[in-house]
Amino acid sequence: MKNISNKTKGIICILISALCFSGMSSFINLSGDLPTPQKVFFRNLVAVILASFMLIKKGEPFRPAKGCMPYHLIRSTAGLLGLFGNFYATTHMAHTADAAMLNKLSPFFTLIFSAVFLKEKVKPKQAIAIAVAFGGALFVIKPSMQNVELLPSVAGFFGGLGAGAAYTCVRHMGNKGENGRFTVFFFSAFSVVITAPYLIFNYHPMTTRQLVYLILVGVCAAGGQFAITAAYTFAPSREISVYDYSNVIFTAIEGYLFLNHQVPDLWSIFGYFVICFMAVWMFIYNNKGHNSKLA
Repeated sequence: MKNISNKTKGIICILISALCFSGMSSFINLSGDLPTPQKVFFRNLVAVILASFMLIKKGEPFRPAKGCMPYHLIRSTAGLLGLFGNFYATTHMAHTADAAMLNKLSPFFTLIFSAVFLKEKVKPKQAIAIAVAFGGALFVIKPSMQNVELLPSVAGFFGGLGAGAAYTCVRHMGNKGENGRFTVFFFSAFSVVITAPYLIFNYHPMTTRQLVYLILVGVCAAGGQFAITAAYTFAPSREISVYDYSNVIFTAIEGYLFLNHQVPDLWSIFGYFVICFMAVWMFIYNNKGHNSKLA
């Protein structure tokens, strides 16, 4: 791993994150009709336990790096609102594809926030690649804006915005030397504390199978959080955010294998090709730029 550039590490981490989060979505669907706050609670409870274990094992402190506490609070608030927005949109929108589309706005918001607040420059070719990949996602999820309820649509939009703001904070704290494991711990603990009162007063009984699925939701979410935190710590969003669209491919495969979904149509397959092609093209372009600087 010593000979691998930070950019490549970031790409690997974001692909792992996409796989984990697609697994999380599958287990959320398998867990059935449970209240959103209850799913959010278990999603983060497992992450708190795992993050605590890793911090203790490595002898790292349970405190933020100097100057990072305000950004932890912003990241956690934005991330939790984004999570609720995504869950609410997925549950209440007439077409779940619309909710997925809105959630896929998060890399664009990350790109915008990083350019505005972190002063990270976006090269024209990188912006084009991200835009084309976004178009490929449209072919995959085929959103229909007909008869969509206003509130779930707004919730999904702000879900993507919240996630983008959260990832920007992660990138900024990474630049300040913040420990990624503590970042995951803080967000997960913050989310558990906020959602715990709901479970105390409105707990929904679960079967053993539902409990197992929610634990697996938490395991996948923890893996995704660790990976996405590492990704945006290693590299700027302009260089790796496009790879987040691999989540669409992973989700489609898992849907076919585990959720009895139909075989993807030709438009979806075309979208997969566009996303993969742009990911490879972006990788080659970025590496050429990196190598030219070293020459």
